[in-house]
Amino acid sequence: MTADRPTDAAFARAEAEIRGVVFRDDLSVREIPAPSGLAPSALALAGDVRPEAEGVDSAFGTGRFILLHDPEEPPPWNASMRIVCFAQAPVEAEIGTDPLLADVAWSWLVDALDSRTATYHSASGTATKTLSKGFGSLAAQGDGAQIELRASWSPEGALAPHVEAWAELVCMLAGLPPGSEQIAVFGARRVPRA
Repeated sequence: MTADRPTDAAFARAEAEIRGVVFRDDLSVREIPAPSGLAPSALALAGDVRPEAEGVDSAFGTGRFILLHDPEEPPPWNASMRIVCFAQAPVEAEIGTDPLLADVAWSWLVDALDSRTATYHSASGTATKTLSKGFGSLAAQGDGAQIELRASWSPEGALAPHVEAWAELVCMLAGLPPGSEQIAVFGARRVPRA
């Protein structure tokens, strides 16, 4: 939200609801500057699974949650609010080659929304899997893989279930299924590239 634009009552309530969500201990969530130019009002969160340092993308998994608000109800949204989310995590190279990995990532988002009874419409998104191999001075890092999901949808009703579903998705991509607080993370860790 920019300081020179008034916040309407609906967005102010949405901000308060989102800021009131309590997250599992394995996920560090903080408010970050919202992107400008996408909507008159916006609120953004960053989440990292077991980060080693505050404000640095986690080696296990990371995500972003953005709530956009435009009282003009843009036609693609079919609503005054739109959620945009991003989640990514490293996976073992063998899992990264699975042809169903992208489908599974999308189904985890849908399942997380459904399990929280988060009502929505006009959903869209992409799931991308990336395979990498180090060469030269990076050869010791070997093969790697990553899954990334970008999605958006128009929420209906309470917003807290949507935030909770996003948090669950970030943790699931990192290998932490629901109810698995404080257990070991499955899968590969991202190796920083020099």
